[in-house]
Amino acid sequence: MARLKALMRMTAVRLSALYFLLFAVCAVVLVFYVTATASSILETQSRNAISGEISELSQIYRTSGIIGLVRTIDRRARQPGASLYLVTDATGRIIAGNVASLQAGVLDDPGFTSQAFAYERFTEEPSDRYHIAIADVVALPNGMRILVGRDTTEQARFRAIVQSALILALALMGAAALLAWFFIGRRALQRLDRMSASSARILSGDLTERLPVTGAGDEFDRLSENLNILLARVALLQEGLQQVSDNIAHDLKTPLTRLRNHAEQALAAPAETGDTREALEGMIAEADQMIRTFDALLMISKVEAGSHAALKGDVDVAAIVADVAELYEPLAEEVGAEIEVVAPESLTVLASRELIAQAVSNLVDNALKYAATCEREIRVVISLTADERIWRLAVADNGPGIPADKRERVLERFYRLDQSRSMPGSGLGLSLVQAIAAVHDGRLTLEDAEPGLKVVLEFPREEAARSDGQG
Repeated sequence: MARLKALMRMTAVRLSALYFLLFAVCAVVLVFYVTATASSILETQSRNAISGEISELSQIYRTSGIIGLVRTIDRRARQPGASLYLVTDATGRIIAGNVASLQAGVLDDPGFTSQAFAYERFTEEPSDRYHIAIADVVALPNGMRILVGRDTTEQARFRAIVQSALILALALMGAAALLAWFFIGRRALQRLDRMSASSARILSGDLTERLPVTGAGDEFDRLSENLNILLARVALLQEGLQQVSDNIAHDLKTPLTRLRNHAEQALAAPAETGDTREALEGMIAEADQMIRTFDALLMISKVEAGSHAALKGDVDVAAIVADVAELYEPLAEEVGAEIEVVAPESLTVLASRELIAQAVSNLVDNALKYAATCEREIRVVISLTADERIWRLAVADNGPGIPADKRERVLERFYRLDQSRSMPGSGLGLSLVQAIAAVHDGRLTLEDAEPGLKVVLEFPREEAARSDGQG
């Protein structure tokens, strides 16, 4: 009983039972409707045939009298496949006909019998002697009774056969349902149990656990594969969150320590000296750097979450590149650098103007900052190219570059090369550019500019083409 209750709590079992019950009810109603309709039609035909014969016998009775009537009934009763005929006297003694005996009370009430009755036929086969029939009883003025009827045994057998077939079909359906559940439903439930067990381990904190995939390619496998992809992304995000938390704790420790040292210096310095003002200015500089760091983190989070306020639209990337180059021209002159732009006069794509401008600004700022550490003349080249499928934006410098084994690491948040730790910055510039590339379904790659570093951004143009087609 407990096992049955446990099974009935399962959705698959309850649905199977419900479908079986609905199908069984529909099958029973349909079979009984067809059987009743067929029986009604056959009974109506039999009653019409009986009424027709009664009319013929009444005409014979009026023209030939009782003797002609009895002779006609006796003759018809002897014909092959004849209807039921019976003539009795006033005392109920059989005078003529093909009926050996009747169920008691059939001849008492003239007219059609209200229901089928049993009778005995003249036959040598005992198994074929007893039948059922319907009939019309006519009472003559002299007390005699005339019965004309039709045998309904075959109709009863037909109904019995249909009922037996229905019972057999329901039994086979039940057995088939049990077999289907045992071989198919039980296997599906076992897979659900394994998925539930894996889900329980995931909920307990084991994000390395994955839902089982059998390779059948069915709905369960597709669900498991999608959830496994989701789990992998969640694990990656959690790992990134942990890494960011560690990096924040590590990288903010130094500016906070310097901030505290400046405060101590301000407190220790005499009021009449300028050391206090210098210490306060240093504190403000450290606080501004920390604010810039948190602003960069906030912007990366917004971009990655897709909640940035900027919307995509048709923008001229060539104009954005020209504006950024013009913006950084004074800084380039200050450090003795040259900015060169290699781009078409116009290139319209579907993108976010604010995010693309931010990415180009970050790359140019990095190029000027790190190229200035070299003794040679600084040169930064911003190039823009496009074809039918993609458009590319590249910023190259002739600075110290990044070793090949460090290029993946510098894309991580807060990661900085040893030679750049003494320079202002938070190590978030390339992370922000990579996030902006991901928002536009693009990719960021770092290449060797020989000498220096070349940062390449590639974006697909399908969205722009589709947008143009809609416009």
